[in-house]
Amino acid sequence: MADPLRPSTERQTMEALPRKTLVDVLEGRLRQDILAGRHPAGSFLPPERQLADGYGVTRTTLKHAFGRLVQAGLLETRHGVGTRVRDYVRLGGADLLPMLVRHSPDWIGEIFEVRRSIGALIAERAAVRASGEQRAELSALLDAVQAAESGDGVQLADIEVHRALARATGNRVYVLLTNTLFNAYFPVRAALVGPFTEPRTAYNRLAPVVEAVVAGEHSAAKHAAETYLTATERIMLDRLA
Repeated sequence: MADPLRPSTERQTMEALPRKTLVDVLEGRLRQDILAGRHPAGSFLPPERQLADGYGVTRTTLKHAFGRLVQAGLLETRHGVGTRVRDYVRLGGADLLPMLVRHSPDWIGEIFEVRRSIGALIAERAAVRASGEQRAELSALLDAVQAAESGDGVQLADIEVHRALARATGNRVYVLLTNTLFNAYFPVRAALVGPFTEPRTAYNRLAPVVEAVVAGEHSAAKHAAETYLTATERIMLDRLA
């Protein structure tokens, strides 16, 4: 007889479904209203009691949702003054991008434009500054792209190559910018798998970038990165469309 206290194999492979709390739902509703412009930047939200009654929640629930949106950079609260919508476009940072992409995929095109220019610059710098150890790491990570067994695996292996290229520049800001750009389109990553469905093809696209960096040819690395980033961007945007 099976031990009732021992989880079955089937249970072990299942993942728990996320459960939304009232705070989660309210936060999402307020965030959508702010990003859609129903609460314009610089405007004050209605008094807490009025807003809580309007959404049918307690003021405690409202305060918790406000706290999250303050952390996200969408609201600012001052005691005795009220809660105001922050001008996130003027004052916000790149950490807002994942949230903005979830709200509107239109941001993807602008993210890719930055990806193109920053990626080419990173490849050029990496070709000049990479150490012997970093060049070896890049070659190994490139091989992992070809060895991956699924589109998702190839995509993740490709990302690791770009993270390594950023590290090879010796500039930590490039590393953080690379992380930020990947984090920005992670919410829609499954829809951007187009360039990565065939491991060998993905490898062949990326190989000229890594080979030029490993050879220390900075001009060739920049050109190869521009070619690679333009080609993959076109495929991903076509798939989204």
